[in-house]
Amino acid sequence: MALNLAAIGSPNPELNPHSGGDVRAVTRRRRPARILVVDDEAHVRSMIGATLDHQGYEVQLAGNGRDALESLEQSTFDLVLTDIVMQDGNGITLLARIRAQQPNLPVVMVTAIHDISVAIDAMRRGAYDYLLKPFEREHLVSTVQRALDHREALQESHNYQQSLEQVVRARTEMLRQAMEDLEHSYDITLEALGDALDLKDSETEGHSKRVTAYTIALARAIGIAPAEIKVIARGAFLHDIGKMAIPDEILRKPGKLTPEEQEVMRDHCTRGYHMLRKIPFLSEAAEIVFSHQEYFDGSGYPSGLRGKEIPVGARIFAVADTLDAITSDRPYRKARHFDVAREEILRCSGTQFDPGVVEVFLKIPTDLWHELRSEITGQNRRFSTLDFAHTALPPKL
Repeated sequence: MALNLAAIGSPNPELNPHSGGDVRAVTRRRRPARILVVDDEAHVRSMIGATLDHQGYEVQLAGNGRDALESLEQSTFDLVLTDIVMQDGNGITLLARIRAQQPNLPVVMVTAIHDISVAIDAMRRGAYDYLLKPFEREHLVSTVQRALDHREALQESHNYQQSLEQVVRARTEMLRQAMEDLEHSYDITLEALGDALDLKDSETEGHSKRVTAYTIALARAIGIAPAEIKVIARGAFLHDIGKMAIPDEILRKPGKLTPEEQEVMRDHCTRGYHMLRKIPFLSEAAEIVFSHQEYFDGSGYPSGLRGKEIPVGARIFAVADTLDAITSDRPYRKARHFDVAREEILRCSGTQFDPGVVEVFLKIPTDLWHELRSEITGQNRRFSTLDFAHTALPPKL
């Protein structure tokens, strides 16, 4: 395992940091690179260490693989140079341990075996490069520099990737927040539309807010996905928006409507649908607005849909709508108790209402409906009913 010591010790002003030559190893890093030299021949590792120390590196020496592993556990290194054949263990085993524990730490193999297959095997196992003894001093220094540059490039790439991931996460969060704010502003706009409808139809003042809360609570109990609940909530809140286009003399008529007037009133489903369907974020909710007066047995309007042909949101809304209608004051009667509403909804199960929805509705305690109504009634005008409903839901039954 002879080494050309004269070559290692020969001066080279181009690579000597004290000569004003190439001092990249010293100046390109905030601290000198730390290199672990592993060789079982004391004079070889000493001379390699002296050469690298002369280049401005911090060098630590180890005489075998065991000492090298201890050094790696105790300190951080930027590069390992290790002999392949040593009396106490071998460099290939050390290479495998390093690759397993510190995969980004470059390892340069040093060998006196002039067999290219040995070098190729080391490279396949993860070595960055190899040196054949005896080697010139310039060759050692340039190989070390390339290995350190490679490590620095890997570290810069890793740092860049982490920085990029942080930027992406930050921008994603900003986008998510912006979308939430936009969605919230949409819901505030819907609330304003609902308030405008209440002003036009004072008979049902507060109805949209209450029926929305009831619909969401029932949808949650059924197990509807949160994203779909948002759609259903908007459809429930805007179910009567088509009444904005109904003439006041019909909408506010105190007495019974004529058959012709009833046809005009029934048209509010279609009118509401056409108002909303061209608005992208309300296009799905428009389907609920269109079909909220359909009956489970097919006797409803405007299309006479039957059973599962009716959107699930409309089937849920139908129960919530009747619940609020029975328990609210009307000019022609006083509000009735929630138990009365439960009995009426049960009686119409399978005709007006989806039996599956009714079954879940009956499992929800009456107290919950009282609490929801009380909360909705007590909120100020700036409060978003849609936000409230999402935070006041019963657990899934």
